[in-house]
Formats: sequence, C-alpha cells, structure tokens
Amino acid sequence: MKKLLTGAALAIGLAAGPVMAEEVKLQLQWVTQAQFAGYYVALDKGYYKDEGLDVTILPGGPDIAPPQVLAGGGADVMLNWMPSALAAREKGLAVVNIAQPFKSSGLMLTCWKDTGITSPQDFKGKTIGVWFYGNEYPFLSWMSQEGISTDGGDDGVTVLKQGFNVDPLLQRQADCISTMTYNEYGQVLDAGVDPSELMTFKYEDQGVATLEDGIYALEENLSDPAFVDKMVKFVRASMKGWKYAEAHPDEAAEIVLDNDASGAQTEAHQKRMMGEIAKLTAGSNGSLDPADFDRTVATLLAGGSDPVITMAPKGAWTHEITDKALK
Repeated sequence: MKKLLTGAALAIGLAAGPVMAEEVKLQLQWVTQAQFAGYYVALDKGYYKDEGLDVTILPGGPDIAPPQVLAGGGADVMLNWMPSALAAREKGLAVVNIAQPFKSSGLMLTCWKDTGITSPQDFKGKTIGVWFYGNEYPFLSWMSQEGISTDGGDDGVTVLKQGFNVDPLLQRQADCISTMTYNEYGQVLDAGVDPSELMTFKYEDQGVATLEDGIYALEENLSDPAFVDKMVKFVRASMKGWKYAEAHPDEAAEIVLDNDASGAQTEAHQKRMMGEIAKLTAGSNGSLDPADFDRTVATLLAGGSDPVITMAPKGAWTHEITDKALK
C-alpha cells in the first residue's frame, strides 16, 4: 500500500509539472554599473534561482523615476535614495524601505579650488550643478540649513540642472558639480584634472548625509503574506550577492560588465567604482539602522521654509523582511 501511495503521489507530482519560479522585477535607479553589483552578482551566481526566484533587473536612466515605475506596476521593488522615497511617500505614494544595503553616502560636491571656495558659505554667488529626479533633495536641505537661497544672486546659489556627466565643471559652466565618490569624481580625474585643483565637500562630513540606494516596496503589497515571503527571499539573496561583491570586487565588476547591454562601461572604471561602492555597503547586513533613518529625517526636516518633507513619516520602513531574511 505504501509503495502504491508513493507511486500515486509521484504521478500527481509529475502531472503537475515543475514548480514555477516566482517573478520579481527590480527597478534600478540608474544604468547598469557597479553601483548595483550585488544584484547582478546574485543573479549571476544563482542566488536568486536558489530561492526559487526569477528576477529581472530593469536598468534606469535620466528619464526614469523609480517611484513612478513602482506606482505604475512596472516593478515589484525599486532602489531609491531615501529623500526621494520619503518625498514620494508624503505626496501619497506609500513606499516602504524593506532593506538598506548602503550604510554610507557617496554624494559630494566637487568644486574648482581657484574659485576661492573653502566652505559652504563660499557657495554664495556661485553656480552649482545639481542632479534632479529626486536627487536634489539632500542639496536643497543642506542649503536651507546653511541659510543660503537657491534662487541665485550674490547671497544665493544659482542651481544648474546638471545632466549625469561632468561637463559643466570641465567647461567652467559651474563652479561646483554633484559627484559620487564612486563615479563622477573619477571622471573628473580621468579628464586630466589633478586632485590638487579641486575642493570637495562630502555630505557625510557636512552632517547632512542621507541614506542612499535602499530597497523599497509598496505598502499595500506588504499586507500580502505571499509577497512578503517573496521579498524575504529576494533580500536574502541580494545581500548574499552584496557581501560576495564586497569580498570579490574585481570579479563583481566583471559580472556587471557582462550584464551591460549598452557596452558603454569600461573595465577600469567599473573596477574603481566597485572598490568605492564596497566602502559604502560595508557595515550593513541589509537591516536599516533606525539611527540612520532618524538622521536622514532630521536633515530633511531642517529645511527652513522649504523642507523636503514637512512631518516625520510613520510606517516608512520595516524590519519584517530583514528579520526573516537574515535569521
């Protein structure tokens, strides 16, 4: 009887076919590069497959706003800087941080030293390149805290809506531009500029650093146990990918290059980027540190008459996913 039952169960299993992998679509904040190495490593090494997931990584770009993609159902989960996510939440899009792979900020301003800029107060009367599409919020908060207008004039800064390149600095269209430690700063040096010609201001050093590259999902989806279970698997595999990337930066950079359909990235640039990215993910196991969240919120609320957010958000993050993924 036991053999008959076993055979019957096997027959039912064969008839049902293989278990289908659960689909997950991840929207990146920018194009394929080492900034997102952990996810490509998890895909390449089969970490997602091991969790029963079929993950599609959607590259971003200058005209792609991840919150809009998430709101429209184009992705299950997105990467976003916390200022952008919290601003979207206050405007009615209930996004929730479910994991925080990046512990530190790589954002900084890079300025020509010969402009005489030695401190933030020297920004007055200068032109500064700023990224938008949600990336402007840390800068605007910083200027509000410094009491510096962003409307131009001798006592304010003229904000140049910066493209995602370093041309405004190199062509002297701006006195300072937004750069990341792992990307644009290196591009400036690659253009032949010596570090001694530059003055840099890291947001971390200025006490206005905000969290970057968190993983976000829609609050309504997190009420579905099946979706939560899927996100637990996704975060667990993603963090495994990140820790592998930290330990093997050159290999991780090669994996990113293999996934770059555009062919626009170079090996030297991606390896340098991965080395800097590893410094930002170091110290994080994926679980959001409430102190880092509180610091980000305090920075955004201290925006004078034009703060990024007007009230401390509630329900903007959860440990439910990481508590289960990391146990």
